[in-house]
Order: sequence, then C-alpha cells, then structure tokens
Amino acid sequence: MAKVYKQIIADIGTMTTKIRAEAPGTMDGFNAMAKASMADGALSTGTKELIALAIGVATRCDGCIGYHAKALVRAGVPRAELVEMLAVATYMGGGPSLMYAADALRAYEEFGGPAA
Repeated sequence: MAKVYKQIIADIGTMTTKIRAEAPGTMDGFNAMAKASMADGALSTGTKELIALAIGVATRCDGCIGYHAKALVRAGVPRAELVEMLAVATYMGGGPSLMYAADALRAYEEFGGPAA
C-alpha cells in the first residue's frame, strides 16, 4: 500500500500539537533548534534539507521523509539534486535505504516537486 505523506505529516502534526500543550518547553526548544539549524549559513537551507532527508531515508522515518520532502519543494531544490542525494543515501544504506529513497521521491512529487 502506498504511503500518503500529506496525511502522514498531518497526523503527526495533530499529535505534536497535543505534546506541545503538555510539554511546551520541550517543543519550544525543539522548534528553536530546528529553526536555527536549518537557516541559511555556510550551507544553504536546501542543502541542509537534503542532509535531513538523507538521514530520514537512512533511519526509515516516514515523518522525516514527509516533512523534509515538503521543505525541499518549498526551498526550490531541483529534482536532480534530490535524486543524486538519494543515490548516495542508497549507496550508504543498501537495499533498505533504496526502499525509503523510493518513498522520498514519491513524497517530493506529492508535495509538488517536478516529476521526471
């Protein structure tokens, strides 16, 4: 069965809203760390999102794939850069990473990234 990444991140968002209500300090800290680490610097935001998605593929994290594929599209990262990163992630992680690389490409397209 195909995964629907828009639904996956919507479901996670619902639950993290509940966590925020009960642990606001933790969530504020996590959000501040995310914002600071993903800001343009020596590496562009797009490059940082490619790194984050590679880690999501390697750790087989559906939520990570959804959030970072959406962010890649928002950052205007070209499909060719995504596919090249997915090739490296597959090389480093073998067969299981290839399965999640396919999911990452699906998520990128689902969020409006260009298809080949």
